[in-house]
Amino acid sequence: MHLAIHHETVYRYASPVKRSTQYLRLTPVDTPHQKVLSWALDLPAQASRCLDAYGNVMHVLSMDQPHSEIHLFARGVVETLDAPPAPDPQDGRFPPAVFLRDSPLTQADAALRAFAASHAEAVAAQPLQGLLGLMLALAQHMPYTPGTTDAATPAAEAFERRLGVCQDHAQVFATCARLLGVPTRYVSGYLATDAEHVASHAWAEARLPGTAEQGGGWLGFDVSNQCLADARYVRLAIGLDYLDACPVRGMRLGGGIEAMQAAVQVTLASAQTQA
Repeated sequence: MHLAIHHETVYRYASPVKRSTQYLRLTPVDTPHQKVLSWALDLPAQASRCLDAYGNVMHVLSMDQPHSEIHLFARGVVETLDAPPAPDPQDGRFPPAVFLRDSPLTQADAALRAFAASHAEAVAAQPLQGLLGLMLALAQHMPYTPGTTDAATPAAEAFERRLGVCQDHAQVFATCARLLGVPTRYVSGYLATDAEHVASHAWAEARLPGTAEQGGGWLGFDVSNQCLADARYVRLAIGLDYLDACPVRGMRLGGGIEAMQAAVQVTLASAQTQA
């Protein structure tokens, strides 16, 4: 499947920003399940490119002159593996055990520990089926509800509210799976849907035990859509939580009140389509 992606993010400020730095994880990389055919960033100033600690492509955009708006554009074509969801045996830069750690946004409280424990027996007996059961139970406990949380909402708080969006679902799932001894990472990226303009997406990848021949590897679980990640999904970045993998994160001096708008369009494309 060939997916053409157009991602626009606009920041507007009540007063001029004296200077700002943005960390952009807006560039996908090749994996066994996706191949980047073309990709380009359109930025208001030159940015330096590097790999972050998790192997994500990151651009650092610094603007030292006063500005009231920042326009960021990412676009390209990614070929995804048009096959049923299957584990990715590549572990990346770190051993899977690194993704058993908690983080500021994935620390468990007593309620989350009790919820995870109720799925411990099923996950231990049959990891894939057990994690699918955990995913469906979370979707029922905290239905997808936009506008009830924000980027700083920890997993435990979203779970207590029984509401959230994709980033909350991914962080709560990761918290529970890690409590059950399953390395799990937060994923930011894109999902092809019928909607014309949507936001970027988030899901979790759990490391099923065993070798590739035994069906082991990283498999994506999308709580918001109650499904495994398939050819409709394009991975941008991974990390322990939202803060590690969010597409855009920055800091600024001045500017007052900030307003941010983001729009993503993911459409089917031919193999010859260029960004």
